[in-house]
Amino acid sequence: MAKLTIPNPKIPLGSTILVTGANGLIASHVVDQLLAAGYNVRGTVRSLERCRWLEPLFSSRRPSQRLDLIQVSDFGAPGAWDDAVRGVAGIAALAGVADLRMQDIDKAVEEELLWNVSLLEAARREPSVKSFVFTSSAWTTWTPNPSRKVKLEEWTYNDHAVQVARSDAPAKEKGILPFMAFKTLLEQRLWDWVNKENPRFSFNTILPDTVIGECLDPKNQGVPSTCGMVKWLYEGTNIGILAHVPSQWFIDNRDTALLYVAALVLPGVDKERIFGFGHRYSWFRVGEILKALYPDKEIPTLQNTGWDQTEVPNKRAEELLQALGQSGWTTLEDSVKACAESFLKA
Repeated sequence: MAKLTIPNPKIPLGSTILVTGANGLIASHVVDQLLAAGYNVRGTVRSLERCRWLEPLFSSRRPSQRLDLIQVSDFGAPGAWDDAVRGVAGIAALAGVADLRMQDIDKAVEEELLWNVSLLEAARREPSVKSFVFTSSAWTTWTPNPSRKVKLEEWTYNDHAVQVARSDAPAKEKGILPFMAFKTLLEQRLWDWVNKENPRFSFNTILPDTVIGECLDPKNQGVPSTCGMVKWLYEGTNIGILAHVPSQWFIDNRDTALLYVAALVLPGVDKERIFGFGHRYSWFRVGEILKALYPDKEIPTLQNTGWDQTEVPNKRAEELLQALGQSGWTTLEDSVKACAESFLKA
């Protein structure tokens, strides 16, 4: 596998970088790309026993570098992050809540803010830490709606989701807007901490939209998150759910991971919201790509609702990919193909 070349990194090659929630879909790709670049990785997992598969996976993929796992089961426990942070040069924070059905957003924000600030404080106490990257979401900026023309700026937040989440509307009417509001408020509170405390390390947030691409170990990891939705469409399951997902933007799994690498190690990347919006997509279009790839397979046809019309500030993110030697965003066709090939060989 090709080695990733980084020009003039602010973190020396061979240093150790912490990745929280290392067994997750995006996090596993972040681990992979950091190892490919020549870094060692310390990955946190909630259970070492359930995540032992990570070690042989990466020792075979990246034999020149080292992945060490450390168990952090209770994120909110006093000193929970001290051992994980000790001696690392950078931190990619990917562990977090993914409950799309949540309703009490303020309770969820306070709980997750507590341990994220605890991680930031542990990083501030550790003199070796040079950079910190937090995982946010595209939904912190807007609620996808292909019928509306919207222009997003770097510091646009999804105030609409917060208003709806705090309204008296019934839970069914709110849908997943409370989760969007939770992600929005959490990111804002973390920026408040950074702006107040002004830590010596760089701090950036990554805002990925729908992630599609290769699953590194579908046998042990499954086909998680939105990659699993590609599998639904291939298998003709949960079509009713897919039919209600609005057209929006997507980003390839590997491209997402490269944005973390760039935010962690490239000079001059600090206090930025990095928009992981690669290309527009729709589940109708994903279905058409699958039909072309597998003409003998009966793939359901979803209604074509058109493309998202949002104008997004994703130029900076593409420049970061190019700084790492990539020509630009991975296409939807290539990402869907990589995703399907990975789950079909499991």
